[in-house]
Amino acid sequence: MISGTHHECIYFERTGFPEDGSRNVFHHFLSLPPNSHFCYLLIMETEVLVIGSGVAGLMTALKAARFANVTIVTKKEADDTSTAKAQGGIASVLDDADRFEYHIGDTLNAGDGLCHEDVVEVIVTEGPRAIRELIDLGAHFTLGKNGDLDLGREGGHSHRRIVHSQDMTGREIQRVLLEAVRRSEKIDLLEHHTALNLVTSGSMSGQLSGPMSEDRCLGCYVHDTRSGDIIPLLARAIVLATGGAGKAYLYTSNPDVASGAGIALAYRVGADIANMEFIQFHPTCLYHPEAKSFLISEAVRGEGAVLRTVDGLAFMEKYHPMKDLAPRDIVARAIDSELKKRGDDYALLDITHKPAREIIERFPNIYRQCLEYGFDMTKEPLPIVPAAHYLCGGVLTDLEGKSSVPRLYACGETACTGLHGANRLASNSLLESLVMADRIASSIEKRWDDLVSPSRDRIPPWDPGDSVDSDENVVITHNWDEIRRTMWNYVGIVRTDRRLQRALDRIEMLKKEVEAYYWDFKVTRELIELRNLVYVSLLIIRCAMARKESRGLHYTLDYPRKNEAYRKDTVINRRQYMKKQ
Repeated sequence: MISGTHHECIYFERTGFPEDGSRNVFHHFLSLPPNSHFCYLLIMETEVLVIGSGVAGLMTALKAARFANVTIVTKKEADDTSTAKAQGGIASVLDDADRFEYHIGDTLNAGDGLCHEDVVEVIVTEGPRAIRELIDLGAHFTLGKNGDLDLGREGGHSHRRIVHSQDMTGREIQRVLLEAVRRSEKIDLLEHHTALNLVTSGSMSGQLSGPMSEDRCLGCYVHDTRSGDIIPLLARAIVLATGGAGKAYLYTSNPDVASGAGIALAYRVGADIANMEFIQFHPTCLYHPEAKSFLISEAVRGEGAVLRTVDGLAFMEKYHPMKDLAPRDIVARAIDSELKKRGDDYALLDITHKPAREIIERFPNIYRQCLEYGFDMTKEPLPIVPAAHYLCGGVLTDLEGKSSVPRLYACGETACTGLHGANRLASNSLLESLVMADRIASSIEKRWDDLVSPSRDRIPPWDPGDSVDSDENVVITHNWDEIRRTMWNYVGIVRTDRRLQRALDRIEMLKKEVEAYYWDFKVTRELIELRNLVYVSLLIIRCAMARKESRGLHYTLDYPRKNEAYRKDTVINRRQYMKKQ
């Protein structure tokens, strides 16, 4: 912690920046009375706080920097995100043969009755502008022979509309946005800082947030991974953009940072969470012991790849009229079904019938990576398995990104806007992040005069209690592994009531163990992530148990058909479970 003997606030004005290089964050150093449990306290203050550094967080920060000082908090390096790993691209209507109504129709069809049509229309129609903004920022997308954007096609799309940068679209978007953020004099980027808990005026008084209260979000306790300090960070508006929760599952295409942090943070302060049962399993992750989280883009099937059994039989025609271009949920279930029926460990993805040069030019990164693992995709089919990939649910928001807690916004995979419904259409996620980032910034700007900076005395110093350094980090590793195996085995592609109940019982028990560990030992990033993972896993299970039908990504053997009584969002919040206890 910070040492000193002062009993007053020392303000670092913008002409004298702290050693960490931050420019727009006010730092307040407090010295408390000698008998205080907390010793010395650093309070940080910004205007807009963005938690997360993927496309949703970076674009929101850039948009908000038009009128405010912004601080981005990210738990590791700023480019360690799901965005940076995205291969496919951004869906947008840019071809003369395409129409907004076609893209809207494809999205509604994939969403299986749960998409919010007004949201779909807004995000689809605002897509071309978002693409142009990226190009203006310096993004380099793949061009066709005529010099226009080369538009790909993916599963579920009726037309070619996928803007891409070869097969490394996410990396290019991450690059251009991060460079713009680093150039901005109004944005501070705090890497290796992990959001610990949000603070609301209600939580300060022991009340939970809710739409009928005057409660509002004031800021967040942030854990500095390198120093171990826990710092209150105040803001006029807080945006959650932490990505998804793929690490809740044993097999996932997501990076290690995808622990559902934003959703867990919002849930704990009473925000409404929706549709957590809809987990999209990417059908084609490379099956290899060393290929951690490496997915084979859906664009490969879009360019003609065929799914086969290990003995070479194509099987998708048995499951859907679009065959290998069927929506992801159908493809993932089809692969899962074939593997279980046959007892195979993997299926095959075959694009060897295409010219080798064409494959290498379209998928240079996938081709190189597969070669490193011993596979030449131009000459042999690739072994693949499904893996947890995308969360269609999240913090319930409106079309301005507002959650049910005032001043708290959510963007990207952390949010549930209603765009995806019961199943995300391929490449709609980057589109959603770009459009909603602009709408969130505009919403904050419109309310700017009403978003008064919270008083510094509203957030108390973090109370570590009697916690000590842990000498049993194996507990974190073991519990993390048990959560992921439980979720994979019982809350996976195919579910039953019995499996869900078994998962609920076990994860509830793990939650008690993790909470006890959380309060007994000093906080680390790994412990914060484990705690968030427990909360998110329980939300997935409870939402799945509430949906007594099969729809989109949620498939249960006990209720194998759709039921119109459940053609609605599954909404859950902490108040519901507080009342039951």
